[in-house]
Amino acid sequence: MIYADNAATTKLDEDALEAMIPWLHNEYGNASQPYSFSRKPKKALAEARALIASCIGARTEENFFTSGGTESDNWAIKGLLQYGDLRDTITSQIEHHAILQACQAIERLGYPVTYLPVNQQGVVTSEALSRIITVNTKLVSVMMVNNEIGTVEPIEELARIAHAHGALIHTDAVQAVGHMPIDVNALGVDLLSASAHKFNGPKGIGFLYIRKGTPIHPFADGGAQEFGMRAGTENVAAIVGMSVALKKNCDHMVEIEERLHKLEQVFLRTLQQAGIDFIRNGSENRVPGNVSISIRGASGEMLLHRLDLKGIVISTGSACDSVNFQVSHVIQAISVPNEYAEGTIRVSFGRDNQIEEASNIANAIICVLNSKLQK
Repeated sequence: MIYADNAATTKLDEDALEAMIPWLHNEYGNASQPYSFSRKPKKALAEARALIASCIGARTEENFFTSGGTESDNWAIKGLLQYGDLRDTITSQIEHHAILQACQAIERLGYPVTYLPVNQQGVVTSEALSRIITVNTKLVSVMMVNNEIGTVEPIEELARIAHAHGALIHTDAVQAVGHMPIDVNALGVDLLSASAHKFNGPKGIGFLYIRKGTPIHPFADGGAQEFGMRAGTENVAAIVGMSVALKKNCDHMVEIEERLHKLEQVFLRTLQQAGIDFIRNGSENRVPGNVSISIRGASGEMLLHRLDLKGIVISTGSACDSVNFQVSHVIQAISVPNEYAEGTIRVSFGRDNQIEEASNIANAIICVLNSKLQK
């Protein structure tokens, strides 16, 4: 099998797995309990929190563990709501469904939401935000990296505009954390979402960075865990695994990025040399490894299934919308021409992919397209 859907999920890092085992086996104590058997889990929790904070430039007490990016996004959107406060939330048209559907949920409760357009590269420009934001805006939520096309958004600029109008800013950084340098203070964000399984950590665990002093309500009631902000027994093993995986990716970020760029180049050059008519989606400023292309006259769904039969795993776009094969909201928002749009696929390389695999994926696509033409 050739796995090239790393934007959907990544392989669990071996060191992260090893670090998790003691907390699943012998050291299974509840970190919230006062007796001695809980001291080691409690210490492991504190050390993991500090390690994660150091990777994003945050204070230790500003990181709150969640079940993943979806929960973190929902908390950021819904946790700021106050009865009678009908100030606007602004987000973009190309956000992950965890943001878009959370915004739709608060709209049903009467809270206004404005959806920013993007340009053809999928960028939320500072000009677009400046035209819409007012002193009645409460929150701006724009993802750091788009999950379908890899575009990196100008979060630092957007944060300055938001704060100048008295608004808070949240960024869904699920596709960015562990893949590009992040300093929450340099970015100026008030809230930031992350998910471990996107950077070779375990599934079902993530975190929400909340800048100290941000007026947000607890996500879950019923216990004093997470400084009283998210009730529920902590998943110590997964939290430890997440911290180890993140630190490892951050330590090797430069070499991984160089490798991913080589994989992209081999993949795209092979398609170009075969005369395949395609558009690469997204801006020049992309997260490494995320390659979204739209092939003229092709079917993304057909390519996904034909490649699957060859043992190659790719995506037609967002894995979270894998049951639907219509043109995604992101591809529509960036105005990909109709003759290309249905042929959209996403090949997302990870640190474990080999150069030969990039070439093999491209050649498999060429083979499928050529066999279709011959018919």
